[in-house]
Amino acid sequence: MNRELELMIMTAGDLPTIPVVATKVMQLIESETATAEELAKVVAADPAVAARVLKISNSSFYGCQRQIQTLSHAIMMLGFSTLKSLVVAASVKQVYKPYGLTEKMLWEHSFGAGLAARIIANSTRTVNEEEAFLGGLFHDIGKIIMNTVDSLRFQTVMQKCYNDNISFLDAELQVYSYTHAEVGALVIKKWNFPAFLMQAILQHHYFDFAQDEDPYQMRLTCVVGLANLFCHKLGIGVREPDDGLVLHETVPAKLLKLDESQVNSMLSNFDKAYTQDKSFFN
Repeated sequence: MNRELELMIMTAGDLPTIPVVATKVMQLIESETATAEELAKVVAADPAVAARVLKISNSSFYGCQRQIQTLSHAIMMLGFSTLKSLVVAASVKQVYKPYGLTEKMLWEHSFGAGLAARIIANSTRTVNEEEAFLGGLFHDIGKIIMNTVDSLRFQTVMQKCYNDNISFLDAELQVYSYTHAEVGALVIKKWNFPAFLMQAILQHHYFDFAQDEDPYQMRLTCVVGLANLFCHKLGIGVREPDDGLVLHETVPAKLLKLDESQVNSMLSNFDKAYTQDKSFFN
C-alpha cells in the first residue's frame, strides 16, 4: 500500500466522515445489549436517515409481507444485523454530494453492487449477507473520495475512459500514483470498519491472494468483485452494459466454484431486484 497515500488519508481533516447516526448504531449493536427501542431512538435522531431506512425496509428485496411503518417494527422484522447495513447505506448516501451525474452514477453502481453481493452471498451461502452488502456498497468509495478531494483531476480520469475507450483502472493510473481501491480501503480503515472489509475493497479487482490467505477473506473479496462485475455486465452506474463480459469465466466466479447456470440465475435475480427496487434506494 502507498505509504504517502496512507498518511494523507489518515491525517486529512477535510475528508467526508461516516455520519454520526451510522457510527452510533454500529457501536450500539456491537455492545450486544441494545434493544429495538434504543436503536430506533438513535436512528430517529436523523430524520433523513430514518425515512430512508423505512423506505428501504419496505422494498420487495427485504420481503416483508405487510408494510413496515415504524422504526421499532423495522428492527424487529429485519433484525439488528440487517438494520446495521441499512443504516450505513441510508446515511452514507450523504457522502455522495454534491449530487451531479458523476455522483448519481457512482451511487447507483455502489448500491447495485451492494444488492448484487447480498444476492450472491445468499445464493452461495459462502459469506455473511450483510458483510457482503457493505463490501459491495463500499467497493468504489475511493472514487467518491477522489472526486471530493479534487473533482477536476477525477474528471480527467473519467474523460480518459470515454475519449480513449479504456478502463477506469487504466485511466486512473495515468493520472494518479495510486488506485481508487487503495483510497477506499484506507477510508474504510479510517471509518473504523473491520479489517476484512478493508481487505475486500483493496483487492476487489485483482484477487491477488497470499497462499495462506484466510478462506473467508478470499470468499468475501470474490463475492464483492463478482458483484461489481454484475453491475458492469448490466450497465448499472457505468456508461453502457459490457455485453462481452463472460461472468462465469472471471476469476472471482472460478474461485467461488460457480458454473454458468448458477451465475446466470443470480444475475437474473439481481436484474429483477435492482429494476424493481432501485427507486427505494435513491
